[in-house]
Amino acid sequence: MTEDSIKALKRPADDTLVETEHEDKKLKTDQDEKKYPKKKVALLMAYSGKGYYGMQRNAKNSQFRTIEDELVSALVRAGCIPEGHGEDMKKMSFQRCARTDKGVSAAGQVVSLKVWMIENILDKINAHLPSHIRILGYRRVTGGFNSKNNCDARTYSYMLPTVSFSPKDYNQEDTSFRVSSETLQKVNHLCGLYKGTHNFHSFTSQKGPRDPSAKRYITHMSCGEPFVRQEAEFAVITVRGQSFMMHQIRKMIGLVIAVVKGYVDEGVIERSWGEEKVDIPKAPGLGLVLERVHFDRYNKRFGGDGIHETLEWTDEEEAVAAFKDKHIYPSIVETELLEKSMVNWMATLYIHDFEATATGSQEHKDDDEDGNASD
Repeated sequence: MTEDSIKALKRPADDTLVETEHEDKKLKTDQDEKKYPKKKVALLMAYSGKGYYGMQRNAKNSQFRTIEDELVSALVRAGCIPEGHGEDMKKMSFQRCARTDKGVSAAGQVVSLKVWMIENILDKINAHLPSHIRILGYRRVTGGFNSKNNCDARTYSYMLPTVSFSPKDYNQEDTSFRVSSETLQKVNHLCGLYKGTHNFHSFTSQKGPRDPSAKRYITHMSCGEPFVRQEAEFAVITVRGQSFMMHQIRKMIGLVIAVVKGYVDEGVIERSWGEEKVDIPKAPGLGLVLERVHFDRYNKRFGGDGIHETLEWTDEEEAVAAFKDKHIYPSIVETELLEKSMVNWMATLYIHDFEATATGSQEHKDDDEDGNASD
């Protein structure tokens, strides 16, 4: 018998083996699906954004690691989603509540997707995540729930050294600076001016003054009591609104700092809501943290139906606080003291004239912080 004849006889057996392996794999997948029901859930995420290129995956630039890259990998390895769906999360109805930008952290990000409800699901997902990214809780949600579209409001915080509120001729690298109660009152007065509905076209790019989407509703903005970390004083500004445009929060804070330091009078804030585009400095991204997302309407409609829980996360509050103290705040403090991003940024404030730089409508782009682009 020739060698070719032997190969020909063997080939069907090899093909049969491949088919059998494929059938075994398919059978195992089918068994997994029957064993674990597929349900729609909301996952509560916390992460330190340092070293990542934001939250959202970018398949075209896979060399830029994002938070979602880590999450999807962990979901596949934990057995929560099929391996083949990792490259196309639309198949799992995946949606993030807010897209955070490069280096920005989150204490209360929420994503929604369909998963296999495996046993000890949180422990198994977290086992495949680095320590600075955690899933802190989950809730069963309705089949049509979308973490972005069902979100009523977002709360962000911004941690900064209080030397940001020193006079402009003060030594900006002096870590012994301590903010006075009078200056803190002025900061909170300026923050209060943002409350309500205003035209924030000057606080982002690509939006003109007559673009309806430039109007945003701010329900709260204030600066908390200062505290000392590594011998330098810091404070946290908290802002809550329905939604935010790209760079909006960082420019809101940048303008407050510029007024407090004496580069421009407080009238610039009200003037910035007018027709003319005002030149507003953008504070560094380092201190920005997505604190919490709110689902008031969803909770009111489905929270008491006996099937679904409210998305309040009260049971997870201690874990969220502990994560911030261990991973987010130390990272912001250490990076600021080492790289001096705020100090270096303040050195550029003098180049802004805070006057109108453009008039009329501009090209409209969807650059919401909470959807397709980020602050």
